[in-house]
Amino acid sequence: MGKLLAVCISEKKGTVKKNIGTCRILEDYGLEGDAHAGSSRQVSLLSAEQVEAFRERSKGVVELPPGIFGENLLIEGFDFKNCPVGTRFRIGDVLLELTQIGKKCHTGCEIMQRTGECIMPREGVFAKVLTGGTVNVGDEVLCISGDTPEAAAESGHTLFRAAVLTASDRSFRGEREDKSGPKIAELLTAAGYRIGTRLLLPDDEDGLAEALIRISDEEQPDVIFTTGGTGFSPRDRMPEATKRVAERDVPGIAEGIRAYSLTITPRAMLSRAVSVIRGKTLIVNLPGSPKAVAECLDYLLPVLEHGLGILRGEADG
Repeated sequence: MGKLLAVCISEKKGTVKKNIGTCRILEDYGLEGDAHAGSSRQVSLLSAEQVEAFRERSKGVVELPPGIFGENLLIEGFDFKNCPVGTRFRIGDVLLELTQIGKKCHTGCEIMQRTGECIMPREGVFAKVLTGGTVNVGDEVLCISGDTPEAAAESGHTLFRAAVLTASDRSFRGEREDKSGPKIAELLTAAGYRIGTRLLLPDDEDGLAEALIRISDEEQPDVIFTTGGTGFSPRDRMPEATKRVAERDVPGIAEGIRAYSLTITPRAMLSRAVSVIRGKTLIVNLPGSPKAVAECLDYLLPVLEHGLGILRGEADG
């Protein structure tokens, strides 16, 4: 159990957040009146213990009022950086779910300029608002679930978290509907996965690599499924983007999918798809058509759970 020590907002972007003591938190939005609400990072949380540790290290070089690090909610009792993405917290009627750990620090951050250090990139976390309500300084903060099999069964969480990334110039321009990305999300949901980020991007290697890094490092899903960009076209760069972000190769998945797909069509030999690991996130390239996506997932999902359990450290190899 923790305690809410400050409720902070900034009415304009670029200004320091101030503690207002009480605030409505709006479902799927953030703190009412906060200039940063409504973004993908709806509510930011920071551990009061980490602020105090920073205060001791900085030896009073800067004042550290609530909100100085850009946090909305300053809370004592939790080391948020060790809470996995998907952990849920309740503050009164408000229900929050962690979606991201850390973020890049602004180069103009006063704290960084004066001390050479800022704790928000490694200690701050972000959450989406599942249920809204009003919070007040002094409220109890309860951690009601972690992203473990036991907590998942108890709270109704799905066991694994997934993100979906579609690469398609034409779909990005609105010239063709993306049917493969939604198909992946549909099949994963039916299989018990919890879907987080869903992105549609053009066939640009740099942009795809940047998205894969951000999702893997900040949101930390168990698996990212990509669709599109694995063929022979000069603009098909998904395998190259995936290999750029890889820390370890997982060739067996891509080879297995190709071997299975060859029993359906000989054109499967033209796929350049790869599969890799970055951190604790598996990244799997899938084909670009809804039919092929369904065939590949039908083959892959029954055996994938064991591999993801090993990657999490929850199953034996």
